[in-house]
Amino acid sequence: MARRRVLLVARGLGPGGMERLLVNQVRFGDRSRFDYSVAFVTPAKDQLVVEFEELDAPVHWLAGGGRPWAANLNALLRRGNFDVVHSHSPLPAVAVRLEARMLRPRPWVVYTEHNSWGPYDPRTRAANRWTYRLDDAQIAVSRAAYESVPEGLRGRLEVLDHGIDLDAVRAHRSARDAARALMGVQPSDVVVGTVANFRPEKNYEGWLRVADRVTAAHPDVRFVSVGQGPLLDDIRAQAAAAGLDGRVQLLGHQPDAPSVMAGFDVFAMASHWEGLPVAFMEARALGLPVVTTAVGGLVDHITDGEDGLLVEPGRDDALVAALERVVTDADLRARLGAASEARADSFDATAAVARVEQRYERS
Repeated sequence: MARRRVLLVARGLGPGGMERLLVNQVRFGDRSRFDYSVAFVTPAKDQLVVEFEELDAPVHWLAGGGRPWAANLNALLRRGNFDVVHSHSPLPAVAVRLEARMLRPRPWVVYTEHNSWGPYDPRTRAANRWTYRLDDAQIAVSRAAYESVPEGLRGRLEVLDHGIDLDAVRAHRSARDAARALMGVQPSDVVVGTVANFRPEKNYEGWLRVADRVTAAHPDVRFVSVGQGPLLDDIRAQAAAAGLDGRVQLLGHQPDAPSVMAGFDVFAMASHWEGLPVAFMEARALGLPVVTTAVGGLVDHITDGEDGLLVEPGRDDALVAALERVVTDADLRARLGAASEARADSFDATAAVARVEQRYERS
Protein backbone atom coordinates (compact mmCIF):
# COMPACT_ATOMS: atom_id res chain seq x y z
CA MET A 1 0.00 0.00 0.00
CA ALA A 2 1.14 3.56 -0.69
CA ARG A 3 2.16 5.53 2.33
CA ARG A 4 -0.38 8.06 3.57
CA ARG A 5 0.82 11.63 3.23
CA VAL A 6 0.55 13.52 6.55
CA LEU A 7 1.02 17.27 6.99
CA LEU A 8 1.65 18.55 10.52
CA VAL A 9 0.74 22.23 10.91
CA ALA A 10 1.86 24.51 13.76
CA ARG A 11 2.21 28.21 14.42
CA GLY A 12 5.95 27.89 15.05
CA LEU A 13 8.79 25.40 15.31
CA GLY A 14 10.62 26.94 18.25
CA PRO A 15 12.02 24.99 21.23
CA GLY A 16 8.72 24.58 23.07
CA GLY A 17 7.03 21.49 24.44
CA MET A 18 4.41 21.22 21.72
CA GLU A 19 7.05 21.57 19.02
CA ARG A 20 9.17 18.83 20.61
CA LEU A 21 6.14 16.55 20.43
CA LEU A 22 5.97 17.15 16.67
CA VAL A 23 9.61 16.11 16.32
CA ASN A 24 8.80 12.92 18.23
CA GLN A 25 5.77 12.36 16.00
CA VAL A 26 8.06 12.20 12.98
CA ARG A 27 10.94 10.40 14.70
CA PHE A 28 8.80 7.61 16.15
CA GLY A 29 6.17 7.44 13.43
CA ASP A 30 5.78 4.38 11.24
CA ARG A 31 7.54 5.64 8.14
CA SER A 32 6.60 2.50 6.23
CA ARG A 33 2.97 3.65 6.40
CA PHE A 34 3.14 7.43 6.76
CA ASP A 35 5.05 10.11 4.85
CA TYR A 36 5.40 13.22 7.05
CA SER A 37 5.72 16.88 6.09
CA VAL A 38 5.58 19.93 8.35
CA ALA A 39 4.29 23.50 7.88
CA PHE A 40 4.65 26.50 10.18
CA VAL A 41 3.84 30.21 10.22
CA THR A 42 6.14 32.25 12.49
CA PRO A 43 9.62 32.80 10.98
CA ALA A 44 11.26 33.69 14.30
CA LYS A 45 10.37 30.27 15.68
CA ASP A 46 12.30 27.99 13.36
CA GLN A 47 14.92 26.40 15.63
CA LEU A 48 13.62 22.86 15.10
CA VAL A 49 13.52 23.01 11.30
CA VAL A 50 16.92 21.31 11.03
CA GLU A 51 15.73 18.37 13.13
CA PHE A 52 12.81 17.73 10.79
CA GLU A 53 15.09 17.98 7.78
CA GLU A 54 17.46 15.44 9.36
CA LEU A 55 14.44 13.13 9.67
CA ASP A 56 13.69 13.60 5.93
CA ALA A 57 10.46 15.48 6.67
CA PRO A 58 10.05 18.44 4.28
CA VAL A 59 9.34 21.74 6.06
CA HIS A 60 7.21 24.52 4.54
CA TRP A 61 7.38 28.10 5.85
CA LEU A 62 3.94 29.57 5.24
CA ALA A 63 4.74 33.27 5.74
CA GLY A 64 7.17 33.64 2.83
CA GLY A 65 6.78 34.79 -0.76
CA GLY A 66 5.09 38.09 0.02
CA ARG A 67 1.66 36.52 0.42
CA PRO A 68 -0.50 36.02 3.53
CA TRP A 69 0.32 32.79 5.32
CA ALA A 70 -3.24 31.51 4.91
CA ALA A 71 -2.93 31.85 1.12
CA ASN A 72 0.31 29.87 1.17
CA LEU A 73 -1.32 27.23 3.35
CA ASN A 74 -4.18 26.93 0.90
CA ALA A 75 -1.77 26.54 -2.00
CA LEU A 76 0.21 23.89 -0.13
CA LEU A 77 -2.92 21.90 0.65
CA ARG A 78 -4.09 22.07 -2.97
CA ARG A 79 -0.82 20.85 -4.46
CA GLY A 80 0.26 18.51 -1.65
CA ASN A 81 -2.36 15.80 -2.11
CA PHE A 82 -2.26 15.09 1.63
CA ASP A 83 -4.32 12.28 3.09
CA VAL A 84 -4.19 13.69 6.63
CA VAL A 85 -3.69 17.26 7.86
CA HIS A 86 -3.01 17.46 11.60
CA SER A 87 -3.07 20.95 13.15
CA HIS A 88 -1.43 21.76 16.48
CA SER A 89 -2.29 25.47 16.87
CA PRO A 90 -5.79 26.96 16.94
CA LEU A 91 -5.47 29.71 14.34
CA PRO A 92 -3.80 27.58 11.62
CA ALA A 93 -6.39 24.91 12.44
CA VAL A 94 -9.18 27.30 11.46
CA ALA A 95 -7.60 27.88 8.04
CA VAL A 96 -7.00 24.14 7.55
CA ARG A 97 -10.61 23.28 8.34
CA LEU A 98 -12.05 25.81 5.93
CA GLU A 99 -9.69 24.99 3.04
CA ALA A 100 -9.96 21.22 3.49
CA ARG A 101 -13.72 21.39 2.94
CA MET A 102 -13.06 22.83 -0.53
CA LEU A 103 -10.74 20.04 -1.66
CA ARG A 104 -11.69 16.92 -3.65
CA PRO A 105 -10.63 14.42 -2.54
CA ARG A 106 -10.72 15.90 0.95
CA PRO A 107 -7.99 15.14 3.50
CA TRP A 108 -8.78 13.74 6.95
CA VAL A 109 -8.58 16.70 9.35
CA VAL A 110 -7.14 16.16 12.86
CA TYR A 111 -6.60 18.72 15.61
CA THR A 112 -4.71 18.50 18.91
CA GLU A 113 -5.76 20.75 21.79
CA HIS A 114 -2.49 21.49 23.60
CA ASN A 115 -3.80 24.00 26.10
CA SER A 116 -6.94 25.31 27.73
CA TRP A 117 -9.12 27.76 25.84
CA GLY A 118 -8.80 30.42 28.56
CA PRO A 119 -5.59 32.11 27.34
CA TYR A 120 -6.62 32.21 23.66
CA ASP A 121 -7.17 35.60 22.07
CA PRO A 122 -10.97 36.17 21.99
CA ARG A 123 -10.94 36.35 18.19
CA THR A 124 -9.01 33.08 17.92
CA ARG A 125 -11.35 31.46 20.41
CA ALA A 126 -14.40 32.60 18.42
CA ALA A 127 -13.01 31.35 15.10
CA ASN A 128 -12.00 28.06 16.72
CA ARG A 129 -15.48 27.60 18.16
CA TRP A 130 -17.11 28.40 14.82
CA THR A 131 -15.07 25.82 12.87
CA TYR A 132 -14.45 23.17 15.56
CA ARG A 133 -17.01 20.67 14.27
CA LEU A 134 -15.23 20.51 10.90
CA ASP A 135 -12.50 18.27 12.32
CA ASP A 136 -12.69 14.53 11.70
CA ALA A 137 -10.74 13.63 14.85
CA GLN A 138 -9.61 15.64 17.87
CA ILE A 139 -7.09 14.98 20.63
CA ALA A 140 -6.65 16.76 23.96
CA VAL A 141 -3.30 16.41 25.75
CA SER A 142 -4.95 16.54 29.19
CA ARG A 143 -8.30 16.31 30.91
CA ALA A 144 -8.08 20.03 31.71
CA ALA A 145 -7.63 20.86 28.02
CA TYR A 146 -10.60 18.61 27.22
CA GLU A 147 -12.83 20.24 29.83
CA SER A 148 -11.93 23.76 28.65
CA VAL A 149 -13.65 23.08 25.33
CA PRO A 150 -17.37 23.99 25.37
CA GLU A 151 -19.33 20.85 26.18
CA GLY A 152 -21.31 20.90 22.96
CA LEU A 153 -18.09 20.73 20.89
CA ARG A 154 -16.53 17.67 22.54
CA GLY A 155 -18.20 15.03 20.40
CA ARG A 156 -14.98 14.02 18.60
CA LEU A 157 -12.53 15.06 21.31
CA GLU A 158 -10.61 12.44 23.31
CA VAL A 159 -7.80 12.69 25.86
CA LEU A 160 -4.54 11.09 24.74
CA ASP A 161 -1.22 11.40 26.59
CA HIS A 162 1.77 12.23 24.46
CA GLY A 163 5.31 11.02 25.00
CA ILE A 164 9.05 11.63 24.88
CA ASP A 165 12.17 9.71 23.93
CA LEU A 166 12.61 8.08 27.33
CA ASP A 167 15.92 6.39 26.54
CA ALA A 168 17.49 9.61 25.26
CA VAL A 169 16.38 11.58 28.31
CA ARG A 170 17.48 8.91 30.79
CA ALA A 171 20.90 8.78 29.15
CA HIS A 172 21.49 12.33 30.42
CA ARG A 173 21.72 11.18 34.03
CA SER A 174 25.45 10.72 33.51
CA ALA A 175 25.69 14.46 32.70
CA ARG A 176 24.95 15.58 36.28
CA ASP A 177 28.48 16.76 37.08
CA ALA A 178 28.81 18.64 33.78
CA ALA A 179 25.42 20.28 34.27
CA ARG A 180 26.27 21.46 37.76
CA ALA A 181 29.61 22.77 36.53
CA LEU A 182 27.69 24.81 33.91
CA MET A 183 25.56 26.27 36.70
CA GLY A 184 28.56 26.90 38.92
CA VAL A 185 26.92 25.30 41.96
CA GLN A 186 28.60 23.45 44.81
CA PRO A 187 28.14 19.72 45.43
CA SER A 188 26.23 20.53 48.62
CA ASP A 189 23.87 23.00 46.93
CA VAL A 190 20.27 21.99 46.31
CA VAL A 191 19.21 23.09 42.82
CA VAL A 192 15.53 23.84 42.21
CA GLY A 193 15.11 24.00 38.45
CA THR A 194 12.44 24.69 35.90
CA VAL A 195 12.21 24.44 32.12
CA ALA A 196 9.58 26.76 30.67
CA ASN A 197 9.44 29.49 28.08
CA PHE A 198 8.90 33.03 29.31
CA ARG A 199 5.21 33.53 28.69
CA PRO A 200 2.49 34.84 31.04
CA GLU A 201 1.00 31.43 31.82
CA LYS A 202 4.32 30.21 33.25
CA ASN A 203 4.11 32.77 36.09
CA TYR A 204 7.80 33.59 36.27
CA GLU A 205 7.00 36.60 38.45
CA GLY A 206 5.64 34.23 41.11
CA TRP A 207 8.56 31.84 40.56
CA LEU A 208 10.98 34.71 41.32
CA ARG A 209 9.11 35.70 44.48
CA VAL A 210 9.21 32.10 45.67
CA ALA A 211 12.90 31.83 44.80
CA ASP A 212 13.63 34.96 46.82
CA ARG A 213 11.90 33.62 49.92
CA VAL A 214 13.30 30.08 49.73
CA THR A 215 16.91 31.08 49.04
CA ALA A 216 16.82 33.76 51.74
CA ALA A 217 15.84 31.14 54.30
CA HIS A 218 18.09 28.40 52.90
CA PRO A 219 21.43 29.75 51.60
CA ASP A 220 22.41 26.39 50.08
CA VAL A 221 19.48 26.46 47.62
CA ARG A 222 19.83 27.76 44.07
CA PHE A 223 17.05 28.35 41.53
CA VAL A 224 17.81 27.73 37.84
CA SER A 225 15.63 28.31 34.77
CA VAL A 226 15.97 27.08 31.19
CA GLY A 227 13.84 28.73 28.52
CA GLN A 228 13.36 31.68 26.22
CA GLY A 229 10.47 33.89 25.25
CA PRO A 230 9.10 37.43 25.13
CA LEU A 231 9.25 38.02 28.90
CA LEU A 232 12.86 36.89 29.45
CA ASP A 233 14.39 40.37 29.53
CA ASP A 234 11.70 41.64 31.90
CA ILE A 235 12.23 38.72 34.28
CA ARG A 236 15.99 39.20 34.16
CA ALA A 237 15.49 42.85 35.12
CA GLN A 238 13.17 41.86 37.97
CA ALA A 239 15.68 39.31 39.26
CA ALA A 240 18.47 41.91 39.21
CA ALA A 241 16.28 44.51 40.96
CA ALA A 242 15.42 41.97 43.67
CA GLY A 243 19.11 41.25 44.30
CA LEU A 244 18.83 37.61 43.23
CA ASP A 245 22.19 37.43 41.48
CA GLY A 246 24.00 34.35 42.74
CA ARG A 247 20.74 32.81 43.98
CA VAL A 248 18.83 32.62 40.69
CA GLN A 249 20.21 31.80 37.25
CA LEU A 250 18.22 32.37 34.05
CA LEU A 251 20.15 30.34 31.50
CA GLY A 252 17.93 31.17 28.55
CA HIS A 253 17.53 28.71 25.71
CA GLN A 254 19.57 25.52 25.96
CA PRO A 255 19.53 23.27 22.88
CA ASP A 256 19.33 20.10 24.98
CA ALA A 257 17.33 20.94 28.10
CA PRO A 258 17.53 17.45 29.71
CA SER A 259 21.33 17.72 29.77
CA VAL A 260 20.91 20.73 32.09
CA MET A 261 18.03 19.19 34.03
CA ALA A 262 20.35 16.34 34.97
CA GLY A 263 21.97 18.76 37.43
CA PHE A 264 18.68 19.61 39.17
CA ASP A 265 17.72 18.20 42.55
CA VAL A 266 14.08 19.33 42.34
CA PHE A 267 11.88 20.24 39.38
CA ALA A 268 9.39 23.04 40.15
CA MET A 269 6.75 24.98 38.22
CA ALA A 270 4.58 27.93 39.29
CA SER A 271 2.31 27.98 36.22
CA HIS A 272 -1.13 29.54 36.12
CA TRP A 273 -2.21 26.96 33.52
CA GLU A 274 -0.70 24.14 31.48
CA GLY A 275 -1.53 21.41 29.00
CA LEU A 276 0.81 18.53 29.82
CA PRO A 277 4.37 19.93 29.88
CA VAL A 278 7.07 17.99 28.07
CA ALA A 279 9.52 19.24 30.70
CA PHE A 280 7.46 17.46 33.36
CA MET A 281 7.74 14.20 31.40
CA GLU A 282 11.50 14.71 31.13
CA ALA A 283 11.78 15.44 34.85
CA ARG A 284 10.04 12.15 35.56
CA ALA A 285 12.34 10.24 33.24
CA LEU A 286 15.32 11.76 35.10
CA GLY A 287 13.90 10.70 38.46
CA LEU A 288 13.46 14.23 39.79
CA PRO A 289 11.01 15.05 42.58
CA VAL A 290 8.36 17.41 41.18
CA VAL A 291 6.78 20.34 43.04
CA THR A 292 4.22 22.20 40.97
CA THR A 293 0.95 24.04 40.89
CA ALA A 294 -2.11 21.85 40.40
CA VAL A 295 -2.96 22.88 36.85
CA GLY A 296 -3.67 21.19 33.52
CA GLY A 297 -2.61 17.61 32.97
CA LEU A 298 -0.26 17.71 35.97
CA VAL A 299 -3.16 16.87 38.29
CA ASP A 300 -3.87 13.73 36.25
CA HIS A 301 -0.33 12.40 36.64
CA ILE A 302 0.77 13.43 40.13
CA THR A 303 -0.57 11.94 43.34
CA ASP A 304 0.17 14.57 45.95
CA GLY A 305 2.61 13.30 48.55
CA GLU A 306 3.38 10.08 46.69
CA ASP A 307 5.21 10.98 43.49
CA GLY A 308 5.25 14.78 43.75
CA LEU A 309 3.77 17.73 45.59
CA LEU A 310 0.86 19.76 44.24
CA VAL A 311 -0.09 23.24 45.44
CA GLU A 312 -2.88 25.64 44.63
CA PRO A 313 -1.97 27.96 41.71
CA GLY A 314 -1.33 31.59 42.55
CA ARG A 315 -0.36 30.83 46.15
CA ASP A 316 3.26 31.84 46.73
CA ASP A 317 3.10 30.75 50.37
CA ALA A 318 1.93 27.25 49.45
CA LEU A 319 4.70 26.79 46.88
CA VAL A 320 7.31 28.14 49.31
CA ALA A 321 6.16 25.70 52.00
CA ALA A 322 6.19 22.73 49.62
CA LEU A 323 9.65 23.56 48.32
CA GLU A 324 11.01 24.05 51.83
CA ARG A 325 9.78 20.56 52.72
CA VAL A 326 11.68 19.08 49.80
CA VAL A 327 14.92 21.07 49.86
CA THR A 328 15.44 20.38 53.58
CA ASP A 329 14.69 16.64 53.43
CA ALA A 330 16.98 14.50 51.27
CA ASP A 331 15.00 11.36 52.10
CA LEU A 332 11.78 12.97 50.88
CA ARG A 333 13.50 14.04 47.67
CA ALA A 334 14.72 10.50 47.10
CA ARG A 335 11.32 8.96 47.80
CA LEU A 336 9.38 11.36 45.57
CA GLY A 337 11.98 11.06 42.81
CA ALA A 338 11.93 7.26 42.82
CA ALA A 339 8.12 7.17 42.71
CA SER A 340 8.08 9.75 39.91
CA GLU A 341 10.61 7.81 37.84
CA ALA A 342 8.63 4.58 38.30
CA ARG A 343 5.71 6.17 36.46
CA ALA A 344 7.70 7.67 33.60
CA ASP A 345 7.11 4.71 31.28
CA SER A 346 3.58 6.00 30.66
CA PHE A 347 5.21 8.77 28.60
CA ASP A 348 6.84 6.49 26.02
CA ALA A 349 6.82 8.30 22.67
CA THR A 350 6.67 5.13 20.58
CA ALA A 351 3.38 4.08 22.16
CA ALA A 352 1.98 7.62 22.10
CA VAL A 353 2.72 8.14 18.40
CA ALA A 354 1.22 4.76 17.55
CA ARG A 355 -2.01 5.87 19.21
CA VAL A 356 -2.05 9.05 17.14
CA GLU A 357 -1.40 7.12 13.94
CA GLN A 358 -4.37 4.90 14.73
CA ARG A 359 -6.52 8.02 14.33
CA TYR A 360 -4.95 8.63 10.92
CA GLU A 361 -5.93 5.17 9.79
CA ARG A 362 -9.60 6.07 10.09
CA SER A 363 -9.24 8.30 7.06
